[in-house]
Amino acid sequence: MYKYSKTLIAKHFKDQSFVDSNIASFNDFVDRDLANIIGENKEVVPTILPHNIDDFKINLDKIWVTKPEITEADGSKRNIYPIEARLRKLTYSAPVFIEVSAHINGVQRESFTTQIGNLPIMLKSKNCHLHKLSREELIEKGEDPDDPGGYFVINGTEKVLINIEDLAPNRVLVEKASGPSEFVGKLFSERGSFKIPHTLERKKDGLFYLTFTRIKRVPIVVIIKALGLLKDEDIMNFVSRDKKYDEVLINLFEFVDIKAEEEALDYIAKKVGITQSKEIRVERMKEILDKYLLPHLGVNKEDRIYKAYNLCKIIRRFINVADGTLNVADKDHYMNKRLKLSGDLLGDLFRVNLKVLIGDLLYNFQRIVKRGKFPSIKVIIRDKLLTQRIYSSMATGNWVGGRKGISQRIQRLNFLESLSHLQRVVSPLSASQENFEARELHSTHLGRLCPIETPEGTNIGLRKNLSLLCSVSSEGNEEETLKSLKNLGLKGY
Repeated sequence: MYKYSKTLIAKHFKDQSFVDSNIASFNDFVDRDLANIIGENKEVVPTILPHNIDDFKINLDKIWVTKPEITEADGSKRNIYPIEARLRKLTYSAPVFIEVSAHINGVQRESFTTQIGNLPIMLKSKNCHLHKLSREELIEKGEDPDDPGGYFVINGTEKVLINIEDLAPNRVLVEKASGPSEFVGKLFSERGSFKIPHTLERKKDGLFYLTFTRIKRVPIVVIIKALGLLKDEDIMNFVSRDKKYDEVLINLFEFVDIKAEEEALDYIAKKVGITQSKEIRVERMKEILDKYLLPHLGVNKEDRIYKAYNLCKIIRRFINVADGTLNVADKDHYMNKRLKLSGDLLGDLFRVNLKVLIGDLLYNFQRIVKRGKFPSIKVIIRDKLLTQRIYSSMATGNWVGGRKGISQRIQRLNFLESLSHLQRVVSPLSASQENFEARELHSTHLGRLCPIETPEGTNIGLRKNLSLLCSVSSEGNEEETLKSLKNLGLKGY
């Protein structure tokens, strides 16, 4: 048995690398996330236009990344390998190209392909020149054949992006609270650059109140009615057909007079303090509910009813926890955690900096239009802006959202320390606060996180390392998962 296990372990490490999950995350970012980020910012519409043009928009159509290259002083371009980037203090990066088209009054004016910046490339990823090279070829290119990759070369320095451990978005966690409500339900709804906290409370009057963005403590039944689920019987059935949920009846009875979506929207608008005329109040409330209420379920008018169904489910979970049918949520259970690997972190960075680039493009366009000229889009895209901002974050470790120390210089004292640094997982909690429960070893760490490797002192339990055989799965496409479950016999009610 011992002989077979040795063979299996040797085979595993021959085929798998310690950093496979990180490399897969970066590949996913290049293949899928970049296109999604461009999709979020597909149409760019300037506010200032020449007087003879009614409608003008700039479309960002397609994005792709090539392999790392260098532009020499004489303007010539050629491929670059990591060893040259280290020795010449360069950044191992590849150009990012995008297809842009401009439309005047619905007619395409110009369409072109342009470089919008350079993206640092992870060693051994699909876009790296070292991808799938044999040991002999790696030695020939000046690389250590046993080096796992999974890091970047920025200005000649080897940088690793530290994995971030965070609470899972789009999950309802009901926990004990101190305040007007004995229990509180929390949900972080995440969609693109939005991450919106939602809070559900039940006050002493027995009414359920929902808080999100500017909407503070609004009765949840009114919000459900504003989303299009108007019949009291339907609301009751979607919470549960069980008689033990009688406390929902108190909420329904309180707002029995509200019988139309518009009435519900107007009630919320007044509660929030929107003071314009009724039509504007209602329109603004519709926009707020579409954009900021559970945005992960969608941001269109047709998604409202699904948001109503989900709010009913959240009420049911809250009641089940309050009456002891379900346990209070355990924040430290790894089911309620997610790891942000290199691809996710770069996605956050690229998304924010692309918005900066679009803002700069609009500013330049509108400035030239004010002078009475009509510029070509090709001239006003500054590719160095995006590149410099990404390089700056990767070099300093200062990330979007005010996080620090995300990008770190890889420790090369010995081979094991380098592997350990590539496997690091950091919690965003403050090291100066106690947070005893977050620092403790949890049973769900088994096989996922190393129970031994953590520093002594203030960072104990907050800085961890992935287990040797741990692999991190990516969040797959939900539609594909549902499709395969339906093929296996899943039925919806």
